[in-house]
Amino acid sequence: MPAEIFDSSRFVEISERAEYCAVKRLKDVVKLKLSTASRLYTLKVEPAEAEELIKKLQCEIREI
Repeated sequence: MPAEIFDSSRFVEISERAEYCAVKRLKDVVKLKLSTASRLYTLKVEPAEAEELIKKLQCEIREI
C-alpha cells in the first residue's frame, strides 16, 4: 500500500534512499511519487511549490 506524506521536508529525506521520483502533473495539483525498495510514498503539492521541491530531491526524476 502506498503511504501519503503531508510534510515536504520528510519527503526530501526519504528521497535519499529512493530509486526514483515520478512526477504527475494534473490541472491544479502535482503528485510526486517516491519509489523505495519497500514502499511507495506520495505527496500532493501546488504546481509552484512542486518546482522548488523537485530541485531538492536526491534521486532520479521521471515525468509521467
